[in-house]
This record gives sequence, structure tokens and C-alpha cells, in this order.
Amino acid sequence: MNDTTRGIRIRPGGLADAPAILDMLDSAVAWMNARGNTEQWGTTPYSQKPGGVARVERYMTENTPYIAELDGTPVGALVLDSGPSPQMPIAPAEEPERYVRLLVSDRQLAGRGIGAALLAHAVEETRRAGVDLLRVDCWAGGGGELVAFYERNGFTPTDPFLSGSWPGQVLAQRVD
Repeated sequence: MNDTTRGIRIRPGGLADAPAILDMLDSAVAWMNARGNTEQWGTTPYSQKPGGVARVERYMTENTPYIAELDGTPVGALVLDSGPSPQMPIAPAEEPERYVRLLVSDRQLAGRGIGAALLAHAVEETRRAGVDLLRVDCWAGGGGELVAFYERNGFTPTDPFLSGSWPGQVLAQRVD
């Protein structure tokens, strides 16, 4: 796979990419915390959270991971699955679906379109699989910036939910 957008190359991911993804997740936690957002992912670096490393390793081996690269360096990751996480209070769709289980990019390159390129790749992979529905869930707190990001990328909010006190939003996109 050699999809290229704005110099970004997207390739299949694997277990060897787990350290780079953990670095991106740790940087994202620090970036959010620096902006005053401690509710979305907490304050503990992702690589130090109980089960964090194992979860990323499972994403790389049990799901369908993709890595965005810029000049050969991983700068983003996307993980697709056939439905939402069973740990979340989200019902599977009543039809075949692809589900974005993880989307993260290098915060030092914010604004370069990495997340948008990965989501466009998710749409293509969903279409290529003959599936018409792509869904994602995200944090709906703060000022709703993350929900707005997904809306700008073609998703429509469907079902709000609470995971404990964590406010979430499911969004969907038809790819037919």
C-alpha cells in the first residue's frame, strides 16, 4: 500500500510499530495536559497506564493497523476493527461496519493533515472491504473540538454515551 497525501505515506502497521505509537500516545497526553485537558486521557503517560502497552500490542496484532509516515518516520496511526471496543458502552451496528479504534498523530506535526489522511484511508479501506458504514467514537467533553474534527472529516454524530463520567460521542460516515 502506498497511499500518499501531502507527502504522507500510509502503510500497513505491525508489532514493530508499537513503540512509535506509544510515543505518540504519550506525547498526546502531555499535549492535552499542557492545554488544561486532564479529563480526556488523564495525566498518566499512556505507556505507563495499566494495560496500555498490551492494548497497543493487541491493536497491532489483532486488528488492522495502518501507519502514516513522513520521510520514512511514523507520524500517525490508525487502527480499524469490525466494531466498537467491548469495554465501551456502544452497541455494534446492525450491519457490517468498520470501526476506528485508534487514531493518533504526532502532535509536533499538528495541522499537517495526518489525521485527515488516515481517516481518508479508513474510508477507502472500508469501501474496499465492501462495507458501507465507518464509525468512530471520541471524547465529547471540553469544547467539542474532537467531535468537530470528525465532522470536518465527513462524520455525523449519532449516539452520545457516558463511560462512567467520561462523555463520549459515536459518529458515523456512509462510504457507499
